Amino acid sequence: MAEVSTLFWDNGGVILTNGWDRRSRRKAVEKFDLDWADFEDRHELLLNAFECGQATLEEYVRRTVFYRTRPFQAEEFKQFMFEQSEPMPESLEFLEQLAKTRRYRHAALNNESLEINAYRIRRFHLRECFEAFFSSCYLGVRKPDRGIYSLALKITQRDPAECVLIDDRELNLECAREMGMHGIQFLDVEQLRGELAELGVTVAG
Repeated sequence: MAEVSTLFWDNGGVILTNGWDRRSRRKAVEKFDLDWADFEDRHELLLNAFECGQATLEEYVRRTVFYRTRPFQAEEFKQFMFEQSEPMPESLEFLEQLAKTRRYRHAALNNESLEINAYRIRRFHLRECFEAFFSSCYLGVRKPDRGIYSLALKITQRDPAECVLIDDRELNLECAREMGMHGIQFLDVEQLRGELAELGVTVAG
């Protein structure tokens, strides 16, 4: 078995809460008294463009919420969106510990819109852990599309057998495994620590 050199980390659901998932959108609908069906229809129509960097946060908010007059401001809604991001302390700490060993290359491989991605990188100091960010908003392609994994491998010039993808969604791991990468579905930190150890990836020297 090839020695692991590179770990690709999903962000939402692994080291951070999801930035703008169904749960967050439900909270927004309740807080701002929106119509769920209408909002969700508009969200789904814009999602691919939003997460692939083709639609800005400003456009997303305008198309999903402010296509008509509201009793609140766009900035208030956008701030609410940013506030949905919270750390998952145990897994974030584990990532930081692994990064400090400098034995492995760590990179984000996530689906995220441009502005929320930038906020999360800055807010949670992710540049201290990740050497690169293979985010859908930069690459123009989303998981589970095979293209995002192919680009990550080409840019890092790594053999798939050297790489591990850590993601909370099994569907996102399928193409990566078919391409020869190791895939770990994140459940909790101890499970992740154990499965990485089986691949020879540990914090200890």
